[in-house]
Formats: sequence, C-alpha cells, structure tokens
Amino acid sequence: MSTRIAFLKGHGTENDFVIIPDPENVIDLPPAAVAALCDRRAGIGGDGLLHVVRSATHPEAEEMAAEAEWFMDYRNGDGSVAEMCGNGVRVFAHYLHRAGHVAEGDIAVATRGGVKPVHIAKDGDVTVGMGKARLPEGEVTVSVGERSWPARNVNMGNPHAVAFVDDLAHAGDLFTPPPFAPASVYPDGVNVEFVVDRGPRHVALRVHERGSGETRSCGTGACAVAVATARRDAADPAVTGTPATYTVDVPGGRLVITEHPDGEIEMTGPAVIVAEGEIDAEWLGGALR
Repeated sequence: MSTRIAFLKGHGTENDFVIIPDPENVIDLPPAAVAALCDRRAGIGGDGLLHVVRSATHPEAEEMAAEAEWFMDYRNGDGSVAEMCGNGVRVFAHYLHRAGHVAEGDIAVATRGGVKPVHIAKDGDVTVGMGKARLPEGEVTVSVGERSWPARNVNMGNPHAVAFVDDLAHAGDLFTPPPFAPASVYPDGVNVEFVVDRGPRHVALRVHERGSGETRSCGTGACAVAVATARRDAADPAVTGTPATYTVDVPGGRLVITEHPDGEIEMTGPAVIVAEGEIDAEWLGGALR
C-alpha cells in the first residue's frame, strides 16, 4: 500500500461521508479502518464511507457491471456494510462528475440495493431513482423512554420503522437505537424515523440510522417517510393514479420525494464536496493496532 491514500469529504443535506476513490478496488478497508476514518475526533469524521470502485472489480458488483460502471461500496460509520444510502448515492454521483468520470445528465450507479438511475442537473441537484418500497405486513412498535408509538414498516432496500409523533423532541437523544417490538421484525437492526407534520404534503423528521446513531439526514429514510405519510393520507399513488410528492425536512436541509403510480420513487436534493486530501497510511495502520 502506498504511504498516502487519497480521500474527499462530502455531504448531502449534512449526511456526511468520507470518500475513498479506488477504481481498481486495491485498497483494503476492514471495518476497523472504516470506523477509524469516520471517527469525528481521531479520524476524518463522517456518518459513513463511500468506497468508489468500478463494478467489474468488485465481487459484489460484477453482475451489475454491464448496467453500471461504478459501484458504491457503502459502509456505515461503525464499519458495518449497508445495502443502500440515498444521500450517499447523490454524493457518490457528484464525486464521479467532479472527477470527470461521468457527464451531467443520466447515469447508473451500482449499489448493494441494486442499480440506481441518477440524474445530475446543471444546478447541482441530484435526483436518484430509489426503486420501489416494500411494506411488510405486521404491527411494529418503537419506544423512547416511557413513550411508545405504532410504526410503519417500510423497506427501501434497507429496513425502516416510521413513527408519527407530536413533537420531534419525543425522539430523545437518539444516541442509542430506539427499542422496537417484535424483535423478530428486524433481525439485523433498523433505521427509525420520527415524523411530524409541517403543512400539506410537508413533513419533518429525525432519524436514528443503524450503525451511525442520529444523523443529519437519511435519504432512504426520507423516502420511507414519504411512502408512510402517503398511505396515512390516503394518497397512495397506486390507488389514486397520481404521483405523490412530499417535501421532507431533515435536520441538515430539505429533500423532495416523489412516488409514482408504478411505485417508483425519486429523491431530489443537493450534494456537496467540501474538501480533499490524503490519508497517512502509517496513521491508518496504527489505528488498526
């Protein structure tokens, strides 16, 4: 390994990421290395890490290489692997454009949640086709302290529990995962969204992302919230035949989510690169000891 490893830092509505460009997939990034890089005091700091590799070079993405040249090998801030990250895809696409790998317009990005269509607009906003939501049957409850709420189970390629509350402060500190029941519903943990209304087709959320704690934004979470809210509002596009668009405020900004009658969901929002530099490989090696 070289003594220096290139990195960038970016965010999408303040959901922030360490970006490691590695087209040929030669950099070893074990969970401990990812956690060290994402550490906000001893490392670079981030909610997660975007490992940028060509699909053909990664065993989990080889079969998608014909559809998408680039694979977003996404890791949570604790080093664990995640299926998908909506804000991460926007930042990933923005990086590809900034680096000259892709042009403005339509591209495809491979993820563990499948190939995602992406549109890079001239104004800098990025729209991601997030696929269709699945809504598993069964009752779910989430709790904070002595309060409990029914939650809607929504899967966006990763699991979500969406609870409507009277006040976002009721979500507590969100440092630790809110308890949920029954435990069998989410055997690998869950992202939990607490939601309040702000106006017609306008909601706000706070979220605990599994593996990261409370984050400033969660793209798949915003999509899950829009889907759950549309069902609550009797605005299911598959029933009404009309797209349902919701403005979703997150602590770090604003996302616009549209669900179409065929179930396909689009998310639009900003993506920003704030810095680039080099990681000292000696420091990283020391962090792993």
